[in-house]
Amino acid sequence: MIIALLGYMGSGKSSVGKMLSRLRDIPFEDMDSYIEKKENKSIIELINISEVIFRKKEHKYLVELIQSVRNTCVLSLGGGTAVYYNGIQVLNNNQKVISVYLKTSALQLANRLFFEKKHRPIIPLSISDLDQLEEFIAKHLFERKQYYMQADYIISTDNKTILEVAKEIDQVIGSV
Repeated sequence: MIIALLGYMGSGKSSVGKMLSRLRDIPFEDMDSYIEKKENKSIIELINISEVIFRKKEHKYLVELIQSVRNTCVLSLGGGTAVYYNGIQVLNNNQKVISVYLKTSALQLANRLFFEKKHRPIIPLSISDLDQLEEFIAKHLFERKQYYMQADYIISTDNKTILEVAKEIDQVIGSV
């Protein structure tokens, strides 16, 4: 079984994924790290070359990773993995995948991401204040909502600690 965490950048997929893997005593896999190892380039480099080519590679590696997993693990996806190239269908059409959307408000995401802009290639460098960033994120969330909401489980992360979110996922998934 693969517990796949999806959601917008900054929603806590990697942090919660690591915590959930410790709680369940199962391995953790990060999609971005997997892609970086396979491509021998950073995600920033890959997106800067071409976001379209990156998204195609991301899809290819999602399929590859799901097929290669033999035991239970937690998988932290990239923010767009479920959105592009039928990623959500890849997750939902595979019986060994349980998808969990970490739903986070645009305001909370903007607060988390504002000082990380230079490490987040999707955020335009021209965004200079928190209100602009919140508006940018809100637009993206609106566009991506139809994909994210197809997850098996939806967990709100606003005003919760990493541990609280991980425990909530552990509880809703149960012994699956």
